[in-house]
Amino acid sequence: MAKRGRAAGRNTGSTTPGVVEVPKGSRPDGPVEGIYYIDTGDCELIADQDNSTGWLLRINGVMSSHIDLADPLFLDFEYMRWISALVESRWPRETKPKLRALHLGGGACSLARYFHAAYPEARQVVVELDGRLAEYVRGWFDLPKAPLLRLRVGEARVVTESLTPQTRDVIIRDVFAGSVTPRPLTTREFNEHARAVLAPGGIYVVNSGDAPDLKNAREDAATIAASFAHTVIIADPAMLKGRRYGNMVMAGSDVPFDDDPQLARRLLGGAVPAHIWDDVKVRAFAAGAPVRQDPVTPSIAP
Repeated sequence: MAKRGRAAGRNTGSTTPGVVEVPKGSRPDGPVEGIYYIDTGDCELIADQDNSTGWLLRINGVMSSHIDLADPLFLDFEYMRWISALVESRWPRETKPKLRALHLGGGACSLARYFHAAYPEARQVVVELDGRLAEYVRGWFDLPKAPLLRLRVGEARVVTESLTPQTRDVIIRDVFAGSVTPRPLTTREFNEHARAVLAPGGIYVVNSGDAPDLKNAREDAATIAASFAHTVIIADPAMLKGRRYGNMVMAGSDVPFDDDPQLARRLLGGAVPAHIWDDVKVRAFAAGAPVRQDPVTPSIAP
Protein backbone atom coordinates (compact mmCIF):
# COMPACT_ATOMS: atom_id res chain seq x y z
CA MET A 1 0.00 0.00 0.00
CA ALA A 2 1.31 3.37 -0.92
CA LYS A 3 2.18 5.85 1.77
CA ARG A 4 2.94 9.47 1.36
CA GLY A 5 6.13 10.84 2.83
CA ARG A 6 8.57 13.58 2.15
CA ALA A 7 12.24 13.24 1.30
CA ALA A 8 13.12 16.90 0.97
CA GLY A 9 16.45 17.55 -0.66
CA ARG A 10 16.89 13.92 -1.72
CA ASN A 11 18.22 13.31 -5.22
CA THR A 12 16.33 10.33 -6.56
CA GLY A 13 18.23 10.26 -9.83
CA SER A 14 17.35 11.45 -13.31
CA THR A 15 17.72 8.18 -15.20
CA THR A 16 14.97 5.62 -15.53
CA PRO A 17 16.03 2.30 -13.94
CA GLY A 18 15.25 -0.93 -15.69
CA VAL A 19 12.85 -3.63 -14.61
CA VAL A 20 14.37 -6.20 -12.27
CA GLU A 21 13.00 -9.68 -12.83
CA VAL A 22 12.76 -11.80 -9.69
CA PRO A 23 11.31 -15.31 -10.05
CA LYS A 24 7.90 -15.55 -8.44
CA GLY A 25 8.07 -17.09 -5.00
CA SER A 26 11.70 -16.13 -4.46
CA ARG A 27 13.14 -13.34 -2.35
CA PRO A 28 15.87 -10.92 -3.51
CA ASP A 29 19.21 -11.08 -1.75
CA GLY A 30 19.62 -7.45 -0.74
CA PRO A 31 18.50 -4.25 -2.47
CA VAL A 32 19.11 -3.70 -6.18
CA GLU A 33 18.01 -0.44 -7.79
CA GLY A 34 15.22 -0.86 -10.32
CA ILE A 35 11.51 -1.32 -10.96
CA TYR A 36 9.80 -4.43 -9.61
CA TYR A 37 6.39 -5.80 -10.51
CA ILE A 38 4.24 -6.44 -7.44
CA ASP A 39 0.71 -7.74 -6.91
CA THR A 40 -0.86 -4.27 -6.96
CA GLY A 41 1.22 -2.73 -9.76
CA ASP A 42 4.90 -1.85 -9.52
CA CYS A 43 7.39 -0.39 -7.10
CA GLU A 44 10.71 1.34 -7.65
CA LEU A 45 13.73 0.93 -5.41
CA ILE A 46 16.00 3.98 -5.59
CA ALA A 47 19.47 4.41 -4.11
CA ASP A 48 19.70 7.53 -1.96
CA GLN A 49 22.31 9.72 -3.64
CA ASP A 50 22.93 11.61 -0.38
CA ASN A 51 23.37 8.53 1.80
CA SER A 52 25.44 5.52 0.76
CA THR A 53 23.35 3.18 2.95
CA GLY A 54 19.98 4.76 2.21
CA TRP A 55 17.18 3.53 -0.05
CA LEU A 56 13.91 5.08 -1.18
CA LEU A 57 10.83 3.07 -2.13
CA ARG A 58 8.22 4.40 -4.54
CA ILE A 59 5.00 2.38 -4.89
CA ASN A 60 2.75 2.88 -7.92
CA GLY A 61 4.27 6.28 -8.55
CA VAL A 62 3.94 7.56 -4.95
CA MET A 63 6.99 7.95 -2.69
CA SER A 64 6.42 5.56 0.19
CA SER A 65 9.40 4.94 2.43
CA HIS A 66 13.05 5.55 3.20
CA ILE A 67 15.39 3.04 4.82
CA ASP A 68 18.92 3.53 6.13
CA LEU A 69 20.44 0.05 6.25
CA ALA A 70 23.17 1.19 8.64
CA ASP A 71 20.94 3.10 11.07
CA PRO A 72 17.37 1.95 11.75
CA LEU A 73 16.93 4.89 14.14
CA PHE A 74 17.26 7.34 11.25
CA LEU A 75 13.86 8.36 9.86
CA ASP A 76 14.02 10.52 6.74
CA PHE A 77 10.32 11.40 6.58
CA GLU A 78 9.21 14.02 9.07
CA TYR A 79 5.80 12.51 9.78
CA MET A 80 7.48 9.28 10.87
CA ARG A 81 9.70 11.26 13.24
CA TRP A 82 6.59 12.86 14.71
CA ILE A 83 4.98 9.45 15.24
CA SER A 84 8.08 8.04 16.92
CA ALA A 85 8.35 11.12 19.17
CA LEU A 86 4.72 10.76 20.25
CA VAL A 87 5.14 7.05 21.04
CA GLU A 88 8.36 7.64 22.97
CA SER A 89 6.68 10.39 24.97
CA ARG A 90 4.23 7.84 26.35
CA TRP A 91 6.67 4.93 26.57
CA PRO A 92 10.21 6.31 27.20
CA ARG A 93 12.91 4.06 25.82
CA GLU A 94 14.76 3.89 29.13
CA THR A 95 11.80 2.09 30.73
CA LYS A 96 12.33 -0.77 28.23
CA PRO A 97 8.65 -1.57 27.70
CA LYS A 98 7.57 -4.68 25.83
CA LEU A 99 5.66 -2.60 23.32
CA ARG A 100 3.04 -4.33 21.20
CA ALA A 101 2.60 -2.50 17.90
CA LEU A 102 0.33 -3.02 14.92
CA HIS A 103 1.30 -1.26 11.69
CA LEU A 104 -1.46 -0.95 9.11
CA GLY A 105 0.41 -0.39 5.85
CA GLY A 106 3.83 -1.90 5.32
CA GLY A 107 5.90 -0.15 2.69
CA ALA A 108 9.55 -0.64 3.61
CA CYS A 109 8.71 -1.15 7.31
CA SER A 110 10.64 1.99 8.27
CA LEU A 111 8.81 2.58 11.55
CA ALA A 112 8.80 -1.10 12.46
CA ARG A 113 12.62 -1.16 12.08
CA TYR A 114 12.83 2.00 14.17
CA PHE A 115 10.72 0.60 17.00
CA HIS A 116 12.70 -2.65 16.97
CA ALA A 117 15.88 -0.62 17.52
CA ALA A 118 14.27 1.67 20.11
CA TYR A 119 12.40 -1.11 21.94
CA PRO A 120 14.34 -4.38 21.43
CA GLU A 121 11.68 -6.42 23.27
CA ALA A 122 8.81 -5.06 21.21
CA ARG A 123 6.47 -7.43 19.41
CA GLN A 124 5.21 -6.02 16.12
CA VAL A 125 2.89 -7.01 13.29
CA VAL A 126 2.98 -5.21 9.96
CA VAL A 127 -0.10 -5.67 7.77
CA GLU A 128 0.63 -5.36 4.05
CA LEU A 129 -1.94 -5.93 1.30
CA ASP A 130 0.64 -6.74 -1.38
CA GLY A 131 2.17 -10.16 -0.76
CA ARG A 132 4.91 -9.82 -3.35
CA LEU A 133 5.97 -6.45 -1.98
CA ALA A 134 6.20 -8.01 1.48
CA GLU A 135 8.53 -10.69 0.10
CA TYR A 136 10.71 -8.09 -1.58
CA VAL A 137 10.97 -5.96 1.54
CA ARG A 138 12.01 -8.99 3.59
CA GLY A 139 14.79 -9.72 1.11
CA TRP A 140 15.95 -6.14 0.62
CA PHE A 141 16.14 -4.89 4.17
CA ASP A 142 16.90 -7.88 6.44
CA LEU A 143 14.02 -7.19 8.81
CA PRO A 144 13.84 -8.68 12.31
CA LYS A 145 12.39 -12.17 12.33
CA ALA A 146 9.20 -13.37 14.01
CA PRO A 147 8.08 -13.11 16.75
CA LEU A 148 9.80 -9.72 16.98
CA LEU A 149 8.38 -8.60 13.65
CA ARG A 150 5.71 -10.44 11.70
CA LEU A 151 4.70 -9.44 8.19
CA ARG A 152 1.07 -10.38 7.69
CA VAL A 153 -0.37 -10.21 4.19
CA GLY A 154 -3.97 -9.09 4.23
CA GLU A 155 -6.43 -6.22 4.13
CA ALA A 156 -5.91 -3.85 7.06
CA ARG A 157 -9.52 -3.66 8.24
CA VAL A 158 -10.12 -7.40 8.00
CA VAL A 159 -6.98 -8.12 10.03
CA THR A 160 -7.80 -5.48 12.65
CA GLU A 161 -11.31 -6.82 13.13
CA SER A 162 -9.90 -10.34 13.64
CA LEU A 163 -7.59 -9.40 16.52
CA THR A 164 -8.21 -10.14 20.19
CA PRO A 165 -9.34 -7.10 22.21
CA GLN A 166 -6.79 -5.22 24.32
CA THR A 167 -3.75 -6.88 22.73
CA ARG A 168 -1.93 -3.85 21.23
CA ASP A 169 -0.36 -0.76 22.75
CA VAL A 170 0.03 1.15 19.49
CA ILE A 171 -1.88 0.97 16.21
CA ILE A 172 -0.49 3.03 13.33
CA ARG A 173 -2.66 3.62 10.26
CA ASP A 174 -0.43 4.55 7.34
CA VAL A 175 -2.36 3.13 4.41
CA PHE A 176 -2.74 4.84 1.06
CA ALA A 177 -4.13 3.88 -2.33
CA GLY A 178 -2.38 6.51 -4.40
CA SER A 179 -2.73 9.66 -2.33
CA VAL A 180 -5.91 8.65 -0.47
CA THR A 181 -6.54 6.39 2.52
CA PRO A 182 -9.25 3.84 1.61
CA ARG A 183 -12.51 5.03 3.16
CA PRO A 184 -13.23 1.78 5.09
CA LEU A 185 -10.15 2.59 7.19
CA THR A 186 -11.37 6.10 8.03
CA THR A 187 -14.84 5.51 9.46
CA ARG A 188 -16.04 5.67 13.03
CA GLU A 189 -16.84 1.95 12.92
CA PHE A 190 -13.26 1.11 12.00
CA ASN A 191 -11.95 3.44 14.71
CA GLU A 192 -14.13 1.58 17.21
CA HIS A 193 -12.56 -1.71 16.13
CA ALA A 194 -9.11 -0.19 16.59
CA ARG A 195 -10.05 1.16 20.01
CA ALA A 196 -11.26 -2.28 21.08
CA VAL A 197 -7.94 -3.86 20.07
CA LEU A 198 -5.94 -1.32 22.10
CA ALA A 199 -4.93 -2.09 25.66
CA PRO A 200 -5.79 0.51 28.33
CA GLY A 201 -3.56 3.53 27.78
CA GLY A 202 -2.85 2.57 24.17
CA ILE A 203 -2.81 5.03 21.30
CA TYR A 204 -4.23 4.95 17.79
CA VAL A 205 -2.11 7.00 15.37
CA VAL A 206 -2.91 7.94 11.78
CA ASN A 207 -0.99 9.58 8.97
CA SER A 208 -3.59 11.92 7.46
CA GLY A 209 -2.70 13.47 4.12
CA ASP A 210 -4.54 16.45 2.74
CA ALA A 211 -4.67 19.39 0.37
CA PRO A 212 -4.75 23.04 1.58
CA ASP A 213 -8.54 22.98 2.03
CA LEU A 214 -7.98 20.51 4.93
CA LYS A 215 -11.36 18.87 4.30
CA ASN A 216 -9.97 15.35 4.71
CA ALA A 217 -7.98 16.29 7.80
CA ARG A 218 -11.00 17.85 9.51
CA GLU A 219 -13.11 14.79 8.79
CA ASP A 220 -10.34 12.49 10.03
CA ALA A 221 -10.05 14.56 13.21
CA ALA A 222 -13.82 14.62 13.76
CA THR A 223 -14.06 10.85 13.30
CA ILE A 224 -11.18 10.09 15.65
CA ALA A 225 -12.58 12.52 18.23
CA ALA A 226 -15.93 10.72 18.06
CA SER A 227 -14.31 7.44 19.12
CA PHE A 228 -11.58 8.52 21.54
CA ALA A 229 -11.84 10.63 24.67
CA HIS A 230 -8.46 12.29 24.11
CA THR A 231 -6.81 13.42 20.88
CA VAL A 232 -3.79 15.30 19.54
CA ILE A 233 -2.60 16.57 16.16
CA ILE A 234 1.03 17.09 15.13
CA ALA A 235 1.92 19.05 12.00
CA ASP A 236 4.03 21.93 10.79
CA PRO A 237 2.49 25.43 10.95
CA ALA A 238 2.08 25.77 7.17
CA MET A 239 0.05 22.57 7.07
CA LEU A 240 -2.06 23.55 10.08
CA LYS A 241 -2.89 26.85 8.37
CA GLY A 242 -3.86 25.20 5.10
CA ARG A 243 -1.01 26.64 3.07
CA ARG A 244 0.20 23.47 1.39
CA TYR A 245 -0.40 19.82 0.61
CA GLY A 246 1.12 17.51 3.21
CA ASN A 247 0.72 15.29 6.24
CA MET A 248 -0.76 15.58 9.71
CA VAL A 249 -0.24 13.02 12.44
CA MET A 250 -3.37 12.48 14.52
CA ALA A 251 -3.81 10.26 17.55
CA GLY A 252 -6.54 9.12 19.90
CA SER A 253 -6.43 7.43 23.31
CA ASP A 254 -8.60 6.58 26.29
CA VAL A 255 -6.22 8.46 28.60
CA PRO A 256 -4.95 12.04 28.28
CA PHE A 257 -1.79 12.81 26.35
CA ASP A 258 0.74 14.32 28.73
CA ASP A 259 1.68 17.96 28.42
CA ASP A 260 5.26 16.93 27.72
CA PRO A 261 7.66 19.87 27.26
CA GLN A 262 10.35 17.51 26.03
CA LEU A 263 8.03 16.27 23.25
CA ALA A 264 7.21 19.84 22.23
CA ARG A 265 10.92 20.72 22.06
CA ARG A 266 11.70 17.60 20.05
CA LEU A 267 8.99 18.42 17.53
CA LEU A 268 10.21 21.99 17.17
CA GLY A 269 13.80 20.86 16.78
CA GLY A 270 13.29 18.78 13.65
CA ALA A 271 14.24 19.71 10.10
CA VAL A 272 10.59 20.72 9.64
CA PRO A 273 9.51 22.19 13.02
CA ALA A 274 6.08 20.96 14.09
CA HIS A 275 3.46 22.02 16.61
CA ILE A 276 1.27 19.77 18.72
CA TRP A 277 -2.40 20.58 19.29
CA ASP A 278 -4.14 19.32 22.42
CA ASP A 279 -7.63 17.86 22.58
CA VAL A 280 -9.34 21.26 22.85
CA LYS A 281 -7.66 22.55 19.69
CA VAL A 282 -8.30 19.31 17.81
CA ARG A 283 -12.02 19.43 18.55
CA ALA A 284 -12.17 23.09 17.58
CA PHE A 285 -10.39 22.25 14.31
CA ALA A 286 -12.86 19.43 13.63
CA ALA A 287 -15.99 21.40 14.60
CA GLY A 288 -18.66 21.13 11.92
CA ALA A 289 -16.88 18.40 9.94
CA PRO A 290 -18.90 15.23 9.36
CA VAL A 291 -18.01 12.04 11.20
CA ARG A 292 -17.44 9.36 8.58
CA GLN A 293 -19.68 6.31 8.86
CA ASP A 294 -19.76 2.94 7.15
CA PRO A 295 -22.36 2.83 4.38
CA VAL A 296 -25.72 1.51 5.52
CA THR A 297 -26.64 -1.75 3.84
CA PRO A 298 -30.31 -1.59 2.84
CA SER A 299 -32.45 -4.31 4.34
CA ILE A 300 -34.22 -6.69 1.96
CA ALA A 301 -37.89 -7.22 2.60
CA PRO A 302 -38.95 -10.88 2.77
